[in-house]
Amino acid sequence: MKTKEEILKEISAVLIDEFECDSEKVTPEARLYEDLDLDSIDAVDLVVRLQQQTDIKVNTDDFKSIRTLGDVVSVIERLLAEQSK
Repeated sequence: MKTKEEILKEISAVLIDEFECDSEKVTPEARLYEDLDLDSIDAVDLVVRLQQQTDIKVNTDDFKSIRTLGDVVSVIERLLAEQSK
């Protein structure tokens, strides 16, 4: 199972490479919309990319309360843990 740090590193790479986010702004505390300038379409694209990378099914309900990159990491970590049971 991946560690929280590994998940953060992978998601950060996607944000920097695919969404052209400033690497200095990509921190666990970064707010997706305000700090990283993602819009709702970017958020959907991010979910699709995460599903492809992790082979897990992500429900929209899982992402309703997400505000920061750290929130994304926590959800992915939880879903991976549930999948491995």
